[in-house]
Amino acid sequence: MTTVYDVKAEPLIQKVAEELEDDFEAPEWSNFVKTGQHKDRTPDQDNWYHIRSAAILRKIYTDGPLGVSRLRTIYGGNKNNGHGPEHHGKASGSVIRTALQNLEEAGYVETEEGEGRVITEKGKSFLDEKSDEL
Repeated sequence: MTTVYDVKAEPLIQKVAEELEDDFEAPEWSNFVKTGQHKDRTPDQDNWYHIRSAAILRKIYTDGPLGVSRLRTIYGGNKNNGHGPEHHGKASGSVIRTALQNLEEAGYVETEEGEGRVITEKGKSFLDEKSDEL
């Protein structure tokens, strides 16, 4: 059986994001918010929230357990400081936190005390099933 490690990340994330659209709605504020302090504008894609949620789910599968702080660092990027040198800017904690809460309500991840979020058996089988379809 094919697992997450056997397929490319981008097609898997797109396929999982389509499925996550049925599981939960994007928050109302998702049309107006930036994804981090290093960004200048809001995302262009309409379903960017579900894509980010799918990427977080895959990242927890491969690297978990992960908390909000570690995920903010992973999804951050270089912040433009004008004439000064660029420095790393963290991603939005609210976006990541609500995505994790939605994934937790759907049963794909759970909180491990003091460690962060880990993937559940339901989440693991869901991702492996989607990997097998690719």
